Amino acid sequence: MTQAARFHVPHPSARPGEAPDFGYLRLSAAGAVERPSPDARVHDIEHLAYDLVRVLDDDGQAVGPWAPSISGETLRAGLSAMVLTRAFDDRLLRMQRQGKLSFFMQTLGEEAVSVAAALALQPGDMLFPHYRNVGLHIARGHNPVELMCQCLSNSRDMCKGRQMPIMYHWARGNIFSISGNLATQFPQAVGWAMAAAIKNEQHIAAGWVGEGSTAEADFHHALTFAAVYRAPVVLNVVNNQWAISSFQGFAGGERRPFAARGLGYGIASIRVDGNDFLAVFAVTRWAAERARMGRGATLIELVTYRRGAHSTSDDPSRYRPRDEWKAWPLGDPIDRLQAHLIARGEWNEADQAALEADRKAHVDACWREALSYGSMTEAPRLDQYELFEDVYRDMPRHLIAQRDALRALADYQPKAGPASEG
Repeated sequence: MTQAARFHVPHPSARPGEAPDFGYLRLSAAGAVERPSPDARVHDIEHLAYDLVRVLDDDGQAVGPWAPSISGETLRAGLSAMVLTRAFDDRLLRMQRQGKLSFFMQTLGEEAVSVAAALALQPGDMLFPHYRNVGLHIARGHNPVELMCQCLSNSRDMCKGRQMPIMYHWARGNIFSISGNLATQFPQAVGWAMAAAIKNEQHIAAGWVGEGSTAEADFHHALTFAAVYRAPVVLNVVNNQWAISSFQGFAGGERRPFAARGLGYGIASIRVDGNDFLAVFAVTRWAAERARMGRGATLIELVTYRRGAHSTSDDPSRYRPRDEWKAWPLGDPIDRLQAHLIARGEWNEADQAALEADRKAHVDACWREALSYGSMTEAPRLDQYELFEDVYRDMPRHLIAQRDALRALADYQPKAGPASEG
């Protein structure tokens, strides 16, 4: 008897009401993965796409060949930036719940992914983030007031009210605009890197996408160009286990790690513990050095966990255990870096409490200033006539006519009619 054809539907390891189960993760012990030279040949380091680079052990000690030579000052700067990122997120999430913002997306649990990478790269390197990379802005010193104003769509909104909240940009800080269309930043990062190489510049590009976006065509277009032209770019896949309400298996994570996708293109590929600040720093610097020496692109999979909702439009309790994050085996990035600094004798609990209070106070002050430039319900407001600008170098006649019509409508004062009788 001929057996009917079958297909497979991925299923998460736990649904609401079930016990969390992260047994599917491929983990390596801290310090267990070798660190090859940045100029190693791809076929000699294919195992890095399956192993997991980890530096911090359970006691907060940096162990193994990937442990970077990094100063206490840099580590404290990284800890401060992660704490500030979390305080920023917490404040704006609460403001959205109170109706002050229309929409917001948190970074909770993924702070090291952005902050460690930003500190490992050079200021002149161009960054192409996705919507959960606000830590790149924080680590590079972008004023939180400007980020808040963008979320408020007020008179100082950098996007002039033309983008959804959290879709920031910062030309002076070399951070490209965020796009709501998934994975478009990957081919853009590759193109920028190719252009930099053509111009004999020393700077490289780096881009970030979520693991769900690896199913998008732009992801594969980017890897093709990066491989063929050996573009000096670092391509990061943030595997936080969930793409909106679909777990990582729907993007292909059941069969192979996402890092392994780079091997088919001949690109150096590596998995790293995304909640280990030192590991992210070390792997990013290794990939950047590889790019600068002309060895081409590196695909990095950062294994982390999205603790909060996908966005303020999402309710994760409908598709995963409510407290699943507590069972995440790779811990919290802030707690782990704090423990490392304490183990080095350069930090203590009182220092941490003071840092968190200071960063929270800073965020509160920034929020008050941001509100002074207006909100969705209170003036001052954006100039409505800016709607017609920033599209053409010279405004065409049809836009001039539309702008003038809007002005005429705004200036129109209806004549008073005859007094009513009775």
